[in-house]
Amino acid sequence: MADKHYSRREFIRQNSLAGAGAILASGLAPNVFASGKRQASVPALLGGSPAANFNWPHWPMWNPETDEKLLLESVRSGVWSRQKIVSQFEKEWANAAGAKRCLTVVNGTNALIVSLIQLGIGAGDEVIVPPYTYIASPQSILVTGAIPVFVDTDPVTFQIDPTKIEAKITSRTKAIMPVHLGGFPADMKQIMAIARKHNLIVIEDACQAHLAEYNNQKVGTFGHAGCFSFQNSKNLPIGEGGAIVSNDDQFIDRCHSYHNLGFPYGTTIGSVSSGATLLGNKLRLTEYQAAIGLAQLKRLDSQTTTRTTNAEYLSSKLRHIPGILPIQAYPETTRAVYHLYCFRYKKEEFKGLSRDAFIKAMDAEGVSCYGGYTQLNLMPFIKDAFQTKNFVRTYSKKRLNYATYLEHNQCPQNDILCNEEAVWFNQRFFLTGKPEMDAIYNAIEKIHSNAERLKNADSK
Repeated sequence: MADKHYSRREFIRQNSLAGAGAILASGLAPNVFASGKRQASVPALLGGSPAANFNWPHWPMWNPETDEKLLLESVRSGVWSRQKIVSQFEKEWANAAGAKRCLTVVNGTNALIVSLIQLGIGAGDEVIVPPYTYIASPQSILVTGAIPVFVDTDPVTFQIDPTKIEAKITSRTKAIMPVHLGGFPADMKQIMAIARKHNLIVIEDACQAHLAEYNNQKVGTFGHAGCFSFQNSKNLPIGEGGAIVSNDDQFIDRCHSYHNLGFPYGTTIGSVSSGATLLGNKLRLTEYQAAIGLAQLKRLDSQTTTRTTNAEYLSSKLRHIPGILPIQAYPETTRAVYHLYCFRYKKEEFKGLSRDAFIKAMDAEGVSCYGGYTQLNLMPFIKDAFQTKNFVRTYSKKRLNYATYLEHNQCPQNDILCNEEAVWFNQRFFLTGKPEMDAIYNAIEKIHSNAERLKNADSK
């Protein structure tokens, strides 16, 4: 069904099944549903009406009246490669991210790659990374010639399990790449303590965690570098784009030089007229991308507050349904930003209804959800990298023995999360209000109450 904006009044009008609209509007839904006083509705897959018979907000959002002035000025100027608007966005993003400096690049993947290279990570090194993340995290490590070492996931938080990091540290370990998965901070207190103890570099993958905070400090500012993505699905969407933030002037100057073909910048030695002084790449953001970013940045904070308010409300309700375990933040988390709403699905509490069948039933209710990531540590791209010329020339056959690598990088908790339990909701669902959260709850409650029937129907 097509996306469109809609009012709460429209939602209530369209969802007045058996008086549910009046219940939702009254704000009594949590108590009524949680107490079990309301007889469960019939799931849509079994002939009932969808719990969410409306269109969710479209993403990304664009308001021509407020967003287009600077964009059109940049396009009409003919100055499209990076200049003043990119610099303005970098200044404003550094301020929003709580960092001294910011450099934009073409995407979050290259933000990670540039940071790794300029922090001296390369051939022969190992970098610790979680297996529950987007493929860009381990691939950025492989691009430098280093080898990713996977540390299992804490299924309660969906983050890298800090209690298992030290067991994976060797003499070749040079860095840790924590990922703030879904907009939830990783346990940076423990991670930074381990890094200091073993003299390791920390590069934060904050690509999904714009404005998230741990102990009132913005993620991306704990380690040596913080990396962000502005890809179309992110909470701050530009289409494509990324950023590196840091309080280290020399580091950011080197990154700036690298992203501009190695030409000197700031504290890097030399002048542009003398030619490139560093090995570099060409990863510059454009002026019109930065103009889009500045428009999106104006509403990021308020959108983040709306997401968090709605997500926390939904979590307070879902805890009443056996077998639904919403992601938990570490106690030090002072702001989670819900780029993803993640929860664990326990099929044994749903009469053995499989996760795939649960997702199918949710789709029918008008609440699309996803099974999340697959097991990165088992994907064949790592084997392919080990077979490339640079790896073969750099590492011994023993180090590149893929069977041994797989054995040393088993992540059993992550396997369960990926294959059986994880379910995601899209962040745009949470730019709504309590009635919409009640609809999500009602969809899951219907499925839970009719799990046996749904299981039998799915097996036919």
